[in-house]
Amino acid sequence: MYTGIVQGLEKILDIRQGDGFITLVVSNDHNFFHDVFIGASVALNGTCLTATQIDLAANQVHFDVSNLTLSLTTLGSLKTGDEVNIERSAKVGAENGGHNLYGHIEGMATVKQLSRTGDTVHIDIEIPQGNIKYFFLKGFIGLNGCSLTVNRVDRDASEISIDLIPETLRLTTWKNVKAGDAVNYEIDQTTRTLVDTLENIYRR
Repeated sequence: MYTGIVQGLEKILDIRQGDGFITLVVSNDHNFFHDVFIGASVALNGTCLTATQIDLAANQVHFDVSNLTLSLTTLGSLKTGDEVNIERSAKVGAENGGHNLYGHIEGMATVKQLSRTGDTVHIDIEIPQGNIKYFFLKGFIGLNGCSLTVNRVDRDASEISIDLIPETLRLTTWKNVKAGDAVNYEIDQTTRTLVDTLENIYRR
């Protein structure tokens, strides 16, 4: 379980090809992994991954990513040197300043356009595959691991809008966002359950 409050950025140090998976070697420059253990869950760009190797001497952690996850997320397009958003899994009793996320990425949405007002950024995002039905005004969405409030929903265009504050831009990969970028998105599972249940009822 995650909150969508990204702790900061780490870098991809190496990408190693396996048989049906890749291994991402991730830096620990900001000490986010000081107490990580093999088998721990960590969200990279919103994708829940398992720590498979810890190299304290080299100050790095390894994560295996299956071909299926690569096909659904932006992790497959990462290159050595790229930064990734990091969130450790939530701890019981700790403050939850975001929303409940699972790191189970639905797929990739597309940044259609963006505009800047002062130090903030307004972004329009296209939601694919008919999944716009799961988003509502003032609901939330997980985008690249960030829990963000939906500020506009255009069902005809399959678009939502979000607004980013300076702190989010400073701490995350959103500082480099451009029109045309693909972003990982996660649907709120409670909303999905309600929408799908109601659809099934009214189909009868």
